[in-house]
Amino acid sequence: EPFFRRIPGDITLGGLFPIHARGPHGLPCGEIKKEKGIHRMEAMLYALDQINSDPELLPNITLGARILDTCSRDTYALEQSLTFVQALIQKDTSDIRCSNGEPPIIRKPERVIGVIGASASSVSIMVANVLRLFEIPQISYASTAPELSDNNRYDFFSRVVPPDSYQAQAMVDIVKAMGWNYVSTLASEGSYGESGVDSFQQISREAGGLCIAQSLKIPREPKPGEFDKIIKRLMETSNARGVIIFANEDDIKRVLEAAKRANLTGHFLFVGSDSWGAKSSPILDQEDVAEGAVTILPKRASIEGFDQYFTSRSLENNRRNIWFAEFWEDDFRCKLTRPGIKIDSEKKKCTGEERINRDTAYEQEGKVQFVIDAVYAMAHALHSMHLDLCPGAMGVCDKMDPVEGRLLLNYIRSVNFNGSAGTGVLFNENGDAPGRYDIFQYQMSNTTIPGYRVIGQWTNNLRLNMEEMQWSGGDRQIPDSVCSFPCNPGERKKMVKGVPCCWHCELCDGYQYQQDEMTCETCPFNMRPTPNRTSCRSTPIIKLEWHSPWAIIPVFLAILGILATSFVVITFIRFNDTPIVRASGRELSYVLLTGIFLIYLITFLMIAEPGAVVCAFRRLLLGLGMAITYSAMLTKTNRIYRIFEQGKKSVSPPKFISPTSQLAITFILMSVQVRVFVWFAVIPPHTIIDYEEQRPPNPEMARGVLKCDMSDLSLICCLSYSIVLMVTCTVYAVKSRGVPETFNEAKPIGFTMYTTCIVWLAFVPIFFGTAQSTEKMFIQTTTLTVSMSLSASVSLGMLYIPKVYVIIFHPEQNVQKRKRSFKAVVQAATMSTRLSQKSNDKQNGETQNKIEPDRTQ
Repeated sequence: EPFFRRIPGDITLGGLFPIHARGPHGLPCGEIKKEKGIHRMEAMLYALDQINSDPELLPNITLGARILDTCSRDTYALEQSLTFVQALIQKDTSDIRCSNGEPPIIRKPERVIGVIGASASSVSIMVANVLRLFEIPQISYASTAPELSDNNRYDFFSRVVPPDSYQAQAMVDIVKAMGWNYVSTLASEGSYGESGVDSFQQISREAGGLCIAQSLKIPREPKPGEFDKIIKRLMETSNARGVIIFANEDDIKRVLEAAKRANLTGHFLFVGSDSWGAKSSPILDQEDVAEGAVTILPKRASIEGFDQYFTSRSLENNRRNIWFAEFWEDDFRCKLTRPGIKIDSEKKKCTGEERINRDTAYEQEGKVQFVIDAVYAMAHALHSMHLDLCPGAMGVCDKMDPVEGRLLLNYIRSVNFNGSAGTGVLFNENGDAPGRYDIFQYQMSNTTIPGYRVIGQWTNNLRLNMEEMQWSGGDRQIPDSVCSFPCNPGERKKMVKGVPCCWHCELCDGYQYQQDEMTCETCPFNMRPTPNRTSCRSTPIIKLEWHSPWAIIPVFLAILGILATSFVVITFIRFNDTPIVRASGRELSYVLLTGIFLIYLITFLMIAEPGAVVCAFRRLLLGLGMAITYSAMLTKTNRIYRIFEQGKKSVSPPKFISPTSQLAITFILMSVQVRVFVWFAVIPPHTIIDYEEQRPPNPEMARGVLKCDMSDLSLICCLSYSIVLMVTCTVYAVKSRGVPETFNEAKPIGFTMYTTCIVWLAFVPIFFGTAQSTEKMFIQTTTLTVSMSLSASVSLGMLYIPKVYVIIFHPEQNVQKRKRSFKAVVQAATMSTRLSQKSNDKQNGETQNKIEPDRTQ
């Protein structure tokens, strides 16, 4: 029989409970479910007893019941629930006659005015679709599927438990509070599991910052090895250690078993819905795998009165429960004697003297409170309805016979009372109860008794006690369940396409710094990134220091050169009227020595700290010293060349060979260098900081170079005129190489120019070859100053040091010689040249005579 024998009452309520589990193939029902079935059903009977004995609630009205077994299957529950609507179905009996010809007397089925149940959401959905057609209100004590909140489809459905949308919100809050952003979801196939996961995913998308690695479904009829495949798939995204699970008890247990078989104890971090709650059956023998699991359960309390009621039940005093005998056999593991049934020899015989909680363990099932509240909600609605429709009447009046379903629904939605646990019972416009959850964690370590421990609550917002949480092995540190770990300072996130919680960390390289977590920006040209690349800092400014090795050598050479030049000048002034000084061309010599002195002096300007004044003098003196030196030297070589070329043609001297003429020519040549003043007018001298010169790949080595606004091209242009003078002077020195050294300075000048050319030819590749070097400024400055000092030293050493030596150490040679006319000088020079050529010819002939005998041998 699918329901109780009639429990009498003025008003009858229906009840739907999973007394039995789903049966194997071909059978609707399986083994009995002690907690979810018997405990919950007895809770309804207990509530009816309490209401019927309460003189304040529905006085003089007795509530009866008709309770059905859903066998945990939605299709079977639908078949059974049709009995609730039989009284509302009009049957045509006009064709039916009794044997005597009279119409039959058919007893009208008992009318059910409201239904308590069902448990599973899939069952409630199936039944609600039928009950709404007949306007029979329904109050569930355990169905939490979000789709049941649709008031258009399930308008006669209400529940005293919050929907999974609240539960999903609470679970999202828990996951985010633990710092997780990458989790997988696992759901049992069916409305409860699938809708729960859908709600979790939708809320996580709206909240942001939480990604679903995988969303897996457990089939209704899983094949062998199905759970091992699920664990294997979860490991494909091993970083997603957090697993959000909306599944029934059996599926939870099998998932834990598969994780243990895969040797993944402690890897997965489960967050379970209220179907897991604080139950011991899903984790039986799998406690080590379940350690650290965080579960959620609608806020509840153990009803002490029910404990006293249930533990006092026995086979004698509970005959109204037709399934209680089956529960008794299963709970005490014994067998009752039945007529015609042989007792199994392996099981003991039930004596009937067994007692619950004495001979077997007992713990109140978690939804007992909600079953009681559901029955009381129906009773309070009927009480309010009775007060309004039947004021002062004893019992059910005509206006409540029959009870109108839609009107009763309005009264149900309006109830507001303190439930069995002392918390308020009320419904919103969709028939949902407010969200109130306890948050549990299964703990084994650091506790005397392993079990579930309350670690927080959720009532529209989360309150989680992190200090109370512990994980596998008693670890207090919350494990990670993230796709990617936070990037280090100076690294930007490069997002993985389509997965907003996953990224790769890329270092901001070169001169970039981290502007925000997604962007690297290049520092301004005058700045470089900090060591951690989170901001920019000013690039250090450098200049050529006096104590630098690059400055010491040029300064040393310049000091020696200045001392030597000064000594020569002093010597010439001291012996100004002596023949050697006069013969060397005093006027031009002083000009030439001034140029040499300025060449040495430029070294100090090139090393001095750049400023407007220093830069101006650099422009002025850099080319001027060389222009003075080589203008004077060119004038000398040109004079010698013209004298001896003129002597070959006539005995009259050439023009412009007097000292005054020589000085005039020299100053004319020097005046060309004065074009630098035009440069001053167009671009006034100033300093710049060059940040590109020393900007190597490593920004730690970057430096800004303080220098004058002279580019390499400007420097070469500044020296170009001096180089032209140098080349021209060298040409005249080559042409004058045949003049006897007894009569002129042509050969010393020639050697000076040859050496100078070699120095500057070496200068060019060194200067321009180091343009890309990080030490460019130092190398080029040193190369330039050393080259100029060497050029000046060569000129000083070749032209004047020998004269000074004679003046000081051989004064006897510094005497006036016999004056000769220009004609005599030219003739002597010509004869000397011819004799020199004959001597060379003779030597060549002797050499040939010596070689010829060798060839004849």
